[in-house]
Amino acid sequence: MPIAFRPFRNWDPPAIVRIWNECYTGRGAAYLNGTLPLEFLVLAKPYFDPQGLIVAEEDGELVGFVHAGFAGDSNGSMLSYERGIICALAVRPHHQRKGVGRELLQRGEAYLRSKGATVIQAGQRRPICPFYWGLLSGSEPAGILASDNGAQAFLLANGYWPGERCLIYQRELMNLPPVADIRVADIKRRCDLIAQPRPVSSTWFEEVVYSPLEMLEFHLVESSQGESVAQVRVWDMEHFAWRWHQPSAGLIDLIVPERHRRRGYAKFLISQVMRYLQEQFYGLVEFHVPESNVPAQRLAETLGFVKVDEGRVFHKE
Repeated sequence: MPIAFRPFRNWDPPAIVRIWNECYTGRGAAYLNGTLPLEFLVLAKPYFDPQGLIVAEEDGELVGFVHAGFAGDSNGSMLSYERGIICALAVRPHHQRKGVGRELLQRGEAYLRSKGATVIQAGQRRPICPFYWGLLSGSEPAGILASDNGAQAFLLANGYWPGERCLIYQRELMNLPPVADIRVADIKRRCDLIAQPRPVSSTWFEEVVYSPLEMLEFHLVESSQGESVAQVRVWDMEHFAWRWHQPSAGLIDLIVPERHRRRGYAKFLISQVMRYLQEQFYGLVEFHVPESNVPAQRLAETLGFVKVDEGRVFHKE
């Protein structure tokens, strides 16, 4: 029988999980040990549209799927339909190179255009990341990873062009030497490290994206002024532990106000957060840096992070 294409139905998740585990085998994808992560991080989103999750079926068996969606508008209060996103695409190995992936991609694009999309993006980067954070790309959405064999070449062959690279760094936490910086003693004397739960996001869309992630927010606060001079968020990457063979954490949203930069605050904050994670028996931490952010790259390398991958978002008019 020819391959049929149809929208998602409620009984599809077990088959989608099987396809996922057969296709997403690279370092940047979580292994799904059941349907719960898929339900929690994808299907339970209030803006999930079954019409946007299209499956390929042969003789009653699912052989592939594509998931297309939309992100929030500039206010984060509703979806914006001008830019569509191809969030995920997978075809079982024995059905690859037979046109199934191309047909799924075209059907995903057609769905996005039917909703009003004038620009289509393959791969997710914040703030355009409606689904799969916690299952794909690592500590945060990074687009299409170089480690996903053939994925970038497939998009180029189908009329997409690449955007800026995102560099992916990791650091083992087993051995953390003292930070070699003469400013450390003064920072310890003047600042306190404060950890708190992630505050509720200011917009609806951000809260939908962040709420499934178990996240803490660390602040380095000047004791005399009560002012935060550096902050970073950390979340538990529980679904990547099986793939990476150790409990892992992700660093995101490192912020140092302009007037406090180049004083060693970020370096001290990250080093203290890594020691905290080590004490909580985490073995690995991951940190993503845009290619254009050279100071953040230098910071990561100074703290012993090693580049392990890179990602790109791809675009199509």
